[in-house]
Amino acid sequence: MTSATATSIEAQECVPARWDDPARGTLSWRTLISGGLTPTAGLVCGVAEMQPGQTFAQHRHVEPEVYFGLDGEGRVIIDGVAHRLAPGVALYIPSMAEHGVPVVTKPLRWFYTFARDSFEQITYHFTHEDPAAGQRPE
Repeated sequence: MTSATATSIEAQECVPARWDDPARGTLSWRTLISGGLTPTAGLVCGVAEMQPGQTFAQHRHVEPEVYFGLDGEGRVIIDGVAHRLAPGVALYIPSMAEHGVPVVTKPLRWFYTFARDSFEQITYHFTHEDPAAGQRPE
């Protein structure tokens, strides 16, 4: 585990990231807190952003996740159920729940967080790449 210290991050100074494969999604995100980037441990968080017409493909990961709406409004599909994401709305996404944002018609921004030391520890299983990968046991 990395030695952690109190840290202040300016979101606009964080470089936006995107998936190499647009089939995974065309959104962008800025990782704010992540071991390796910041002297922190135990949490990863950042801000994701989507513009009209952009997507975030259905996927799963072992880590539970929380989304908190900052700007705009959209629908996050979690295990086949649409959930509204808007300013002030928090969504809890359980471990291995299939989730994504099919498309947005207006700009949408949200804060996300995982209980991990670094973003690199999170393994994304995209449904279109391997529909059975990482599914929760029935």
